[in-house]
Amino acid sequence: MQTLRLNVNGVDLEARALDPHVPLLHLLRERGLTGTKEGCAEGECGACAVVVVRRAADGTSRYVPVNSCLVLAAAMHEQEILTVEGLARTELHPVQSAMVEHAGSQCGYCTPGFVMSLFAEYYREGREAGEFDPEAIGGNLCRCTGYRPIKDALVSLRVPSEGDGHAARLSAEAPPLVSVAFEGEVPFFRPATLDEAFEVMAANPNAVLLSGGTDLVVEINQRERTFEGILSLEGIDALRGITETDEALVLGAGVPLSELESTFHAHPTLRVFDELFPLFSSRLIRNRATLGGNLANASPIGDSPPALLALDAEVILVSRDGERTVSLAEFFTGYRQTQLAPGELIRAVRIPKPFPTVNRFYKVSKRVMDDISTVAAGFGLWLEGETITKARLAYGGVAATPVRAKLAEECLVGRTFDAMALVEASAILEESFKPMSDHRGSARYRAAMVPRLLEKLHAELTHAETSARMPAE
Repeated sequence: MQTLRLNVNGVDLEARALDPHVPLLHLLRERGLTGTKEGCAEGECGACAVVVVRRAADGTSRYVPVNSCLVLAAAMHEQEILTVEGLARTELHPVQSAMVEHAGSQCGYCTPGFVMSLFAEYYREGREAGEFDPEAIGGNLCRCTGYRPIKDALVSLRVPSEGDGHAARLSAEAPPLVSVAFEGEVPFFRPATLDEAFEVMAANPNAVLLSGGTDLVVEINQRERTFEGILSLEGIDALRGITETDEALVLGAGVPLSELESTFHAHPTLRVFDELFPLFSSRLIRNRATLGGNLANASPIGDSPPALLALDAEVILVSRDGERTVSLAEFFTGYRQTQLAPGELIRAVRIPKPFPTVNRFYKVSKRVMDDISTVAAGFGLWLEGETITKARLAYGGVAATPVRAKLAEECLVGRTFDAMALVEASAILEESFKPMSDHRGSARYRAAMVPRLLEKLHAELTHAETSARMPAE
């Protein structure tokens, strides 16, 4: 097996004969960097947060915080990482000082993870003094301080000073994601092109495909799952583009969700994204997770499928034999099963134009933020005047796959979305699904939520229409 090489806190670190199932967190702690903690081993607490130097979509270098428990060490070959031990130089880093000054640490277990998220926010491109993104620490969990003093530390951050070495680092290029092939008992591959990926897939048909790893590595951590081989797709530039034409919006399957989030924030006609991403786990997760991974995972409670189904999305599948496009509504064939054939992967998600006039995403869960859905819904209505010409009502958590309510859609076409249309469509929805009970919600509760979410859409649109008609004071 090749030697794993990575740069941690400015120091080159090597590891030989490393099992590719080992998360970065474990490698760091084994090397004495114990400031990085293990809390949940599934990306919910942020105690393991570290920062990776990554190339942004515009070509600049960025500090990107990630959960080291969900990143395989092998995937960090030739990459640059900072842990809490690497922030202070001759004195405490400003984010560390802010945590001290505002009493943001008590037991201290969560503190290093918060500090790393604060560090990335401190150097965020375009941030001004006193400005902050509240989601910058959304993926970090603290059980002691109640968050107010930690938020005070975040609010207090000024801009980096002249001569700040960490800021200067961002003026240089980030390390590229070079091609990797570790031929051990369990081989690990990180190809740089699609052709390389197809060669690996042909030679290693049982190798599992890994994108961000935010689901698959949980299986490794929590269920001690092992694989015959691992193929990471994150080094393939062909999976990371975003293009928009007069015909469609095409989103690369390997684009991190946080990049999509920043790109389409406040998009004039795609409100569904602004509603989806803040409820899609935490920023630490979204910095690694991808649409391709979320769709290929085919979970019936995945967040992105209902939203994408509401946009009438398609998936572009690619293999050695070429490409084919499949409607997302036909992509899921059963519980965690898809139309993906051997040797095939998701290249992109295509959203055809025109986009729906009205598009929304709603999620029912035990917590508002950073939780798995009980029921999720995506709605798309195409209007001519007030008449619905096409409707998409999509749900997750109510069947073995994410699914559209086609009979209810047909009920809405050709009419206005008035009270009678709502009543008739809701009656159809009540009979459309037979959900199951689990620890997140009973079958009865899930079934009740299906029409209620459509009622929520109607109430929002009615309120907006009423507000628009009211004279300004």
